[in-house]
Amino acid sequence: MSSVGYIIGHEVRRQEVRVFCYISSPVSAAWKLQVTGGVRGVSSSCTLCAKARGNPKKREMSEKQLTRHFVDHRHVKLVAGSGGKGLCSFHSEPRKEWGGPDGGNGGDGGSIVMKADRFVKSLAQILPIYKGEDGQSGGSKNCYGRNGSPTFISVPVGTVVKEEGRTIVDLSEHGQEYLAVFGGAGGKGNRFYLSNENRAPMTATSGMVGQERILLLELRTMAHAGLVGFPNAGKSSLLRAISNARPAVAAYPFTTLNPHVGIVKYRDYEQVAVADIPGIIRGAHLNRGLGLSFLRHIERCRFLLFVLDLSTPEPWTQLQHLRYELDQYDPGLSQRPQAIIANKIDLPEARKKLETLRSHVTERVIPVSALTGQNTEELILHLRELYDGYLQGEGKPTRW
Repeated sequence: MSSVGYIIGHEVRRQEVRVFCYISSPVSAAWKLQVTGGVRGVSSSCTLCAKARGNPKKREMSEKQLTRHFVDHRHVKLVAGSGGKGLCSFHSEPRKEWGGPDGGNGGDGGSIVMKADRFVKSLAQILPIYKGEDGQSGGSKNCYGRNGSPTFISVPVGTVVKEEGRTIVDLSEHGQEYLAVFGGAGGKGNRFYLSNENRAPMTATSGMVGQERILLLELRTMAHAGLVGFPNAGKSSLLRAISNARPAVAAYPFTTLNPHVGIVKYRDYEQVAVADIPGIIRGAHLNRGLGLSFLRHIERCRFLLFVLDLSTPEPWTQLQHLRYELDQYDPGLSQRPQAIIANKIDLPEARKKLETLRSHVTERVIPVSALTGQNTEELILHLRELYDGYLQGEGKPTRW
């Protein structure tokens, strides 16, 4: 018992020395020993003295930062897995001299499948090269090699797969799959060549090489309506006014560098998707400005909303140039169901230009102000009329 007490006392004294070494002030050290019993060096800090650690708010990325993460076209090389080798072997067992061939076949190579996923928004995560899993070689005792597992590539909904300029498949629905490259077949073992004429075959083949292709992936925005206009016409501000989207807005051209999609909700729970296409300039069909990079997104839109800037001297000429650029890119694209939106009606000189604009065009002109929200209700109702007309053309029931 005395030895145990000596050990415990020594341990307590050692803890006291450790506490005194950590604390420089003798008064605070005595208080520390009184609180902790002189056994453990427990910290005397409290939450009031500690630095507050709140959850830092996530900063919103700027438009340029978002553009780095948004990729709407990508070249990808796909190489499927090769088949495994067949094995040449003979059965060996005591007291069984002529066991015969027992070489198994090799496994098939893994294929590569593209799958549309609505949770994927960009092609930025697509790698330049994909290699499928090879099949395993065959084994003795007639054991087959394992097949290579298929490789799945998740792409956004609306991805178009092209090869040498020819469209192969359009992945426009969630969960839709496309088998891009086939895996190579596995080789045959010598057991496969056993016959009445050849009782001891020595032949075994290697697996076939997997298919190889170079494909072009293009992402086209899935939206019912598309806002088409020149830079600084107020397309992003208009999308913020009528939907839940929050694209960047600034007083300089080319603020929007990638398409944004907003959802317009109605009381009957119908939803209409509206896409903000980046500004188009003259010569866009010749790949000037943002050019062909975003003209392809308009192809998906079932109806168009031409946004004209009433602050320009002749806003009706903008409509002519926009239609010309669309027709040069894809003939007949500007003839889709459409509406003309005269933005910035809140300006003093806009009223006179609005009357002149209506005299130059035969279509319906909807004056709005994206800044103040003036007359956006008329635009939302007309948007629903265009949407119902699209559903009737597709033979789908409407809720209106």
